[in-house]
Amino acid sequence: MRVVFWGTPEFAVESLKALLNSKHQVVAVVTQPDKPKGRGKKLAPPPVKVVAQEHGIPVLQPEKVKSNKELYEELKRLEPDIFVVVAYGKILPKEIIELPKYKTVNVHASLLPEYRGAAPIHRAIMEGKEKTGVCIMEITEQLDAGDIYSCIEIPILEEDDITTVHNKLAKAGADLLVDVLNKIEKGEITKTPQEDSKATYAKPIKKEEGRIDWNRSAREIFNQIRALKVWPKAFANFRDKQVKILEAEVLDETATGNPGEVVQIIKGKGFVVQTGKGKILIKKLQFPNSKPISGDDAVKGYHIKIGEKLY
Repeated sequence: MRVVFWGTPEFAVESLKALLNSKHQVVAVVTQPDKPKGRGKKLAPPPVKVVAQEHGIPVLQPEKVKSNKELYEELKRLEPDIFVVVAYGKILPKEIIELPKYKTVNVHASLLPEYRGAAPIHRAIMEGKEKTGVCIMEITEQLDAGDIYSCIEIPILEEDDITTVHNKLAKAGADLLVDVLNKIEKGEITKTPQEDSKATYAKPIKKEEGRIDWNRSAREIFNQIRALKVWPKAFANFRDKQVKILEAEVLDETATGNPGEVVQIIKGKGFVVQTGKGKILIKKLQFPNSKPISGDDAVKGYHIKIGEKLY
């Protein structure tokens, strides 16, 4: 099939690569415009654009999609059989969704109808889910509400964080996408409507969600730390400075005490903080204007002592 691929971030790269290695032909890629990045604020291309250019695929970067006649005509000229959307970042209007022969499919990182919306991976981890998944669905005008072609389930392990779950879902989604496209082309697949009554929504992550409330349970704080490890990173104040907590481990889920207090030093591992319910070991953190260090190095370098407080 002639495919136009819509995607922007790293999550979409696996799906694009899988299509490039399949029997299907990617005739163009649509991605977000280049954006300023880093301290120098130099324009940087989206990850999907980089891969497309490496393979000599035409790249379209429209500022807007809705009511864009020029874009519509260019897409029509490509004679696509299907559009594939993977974390593109903008909602497509009906006339574009329905342009190709087989319309438009989406790779969504949740077990729909659970976690429709912008941040399904983060929300699944933050809310302590033991499993998540990826679904290939047909796009409609309503957000992530289209009929489902196929889903695959992925466990969320204790040692997982946003990066590992993201990578597992990206790979699983890419493999599933190619399988679904093959079956669509052969007419060997059926669609299943979503149960709208069971729908939940994964709203975008906000920076302030990184602040740790030590009155919460050790398990909730642990989930917050691993879900927000890439951005915005979980953080707390220590000695009147903001520190980022990057890795932790739940040691106890029942103990009570003074939330935020350092209650134990474990040699070679780090320091233990009391929460509203249970204790958590801080294994990796980052002080202002410094590189990330282990909890053990923090104890040694900053002479962290029992009785000190994070807040």
